[in-house]
Amino acid sequence: MLHDVMRFPPPKHPLISVVNFSNLDNGAASPMDNVKVASAFYGIVLKQLKKGSLIYGRNRLDFQEGSLFFSSPGQIGVVENPRFSESVYNWGLFFHPDLLHGTPLFSKISEYSFWKYEAEEALHLSENEKQSLSTIIDSIKNEINLPIDRHTKNVLVSGIELLLNHCTRYYDRQFVTREKYNKKVVDAIHDFLTAYFRSNRVAEEGLPTVLQCAEHVNLSPNYLSDLLRKETGKSTQDHIHHHLLEIAKDRLTGTEQSVKEIAHSLGFEYSHYFSNLFKKKIGLSPSEFRNLN
Repeated sequence: MLHDVMRFPPPKHPLISVVNFSNLDNGAASPMDNVKVASAFYGIVLKQLKKGSLIYGRNRLDFQEGSLFFSSPGQIGVVENPRFSESVYNWGLFFHPDLLHGTPLFSKISEYSFWKYEAEEALHLSENEKQSLSTIIDSIKNEINLPIDRHTKNVLVSGIELLLNHCTRYYDRQFVTREKYNKKVVDAIHDFLTAYFRSNRVAEEGLPTVLQCAEHVNLSPNYLSDLLRKETGKSTQDHIHHHLLEIAKDRLTGTEQSVKEIAHSLGFEYSHYFSNLFKKKIGLSPSEFRNLN
């Protein structure tokens, strides 16, 4: 389907393809112009386009030089008016989940959280990083062009995993180099949760969610949790629990409210869920904590 849309020859392998977008003919209207695609495969695309834009969700983005984008099965994207020939590095790796069946990567691939990042959270690569990834892509492409034998699958999957591990390393670097921005996000989440728990929103709406936190700082839930882990060692859910438990400890020591009343005031429909969370995080039950304080 991907090759049909872009008017490429049929792929050499039924489950994986490396695409060179600069091979597209720009003489006529682009076959990708205003095409909406619901992906059935994983995609990793290095985009270095001078013209054209990508509509991703509610956002319109200009293509940036050296930006690596990720997509997973089920995601939908639309490309408008691209000029593929105006790029130096401009490859795409696409592979179907069936390729991973029977390999360790099948169960591990969801651990690479960048599949669920938004397009504006793309990985921006240095020149050396682009060269490193392009070398791996060339190796995968060479394997695809060989006759398929009993080793083909393992070699291809190993190449994919090597690529993903490099991407993880480069995302870690990107989080570090954006330290000033990251600190603003951490502060914004702290302020949001503090205000949320001090207001009546908990009683009216229940506990804040990871999605609400992410929307507050205009990030995807996965990207926000990864950013917070890099900066604080705690995920977004951990930060929510921290604020929740600090208020719970204050009420246990400073009020006569019962554990059940405190649980309900903090958005728990059933108090035993609150008690289980409290003991798991604090090491004591709410009653034990109250008695010791």
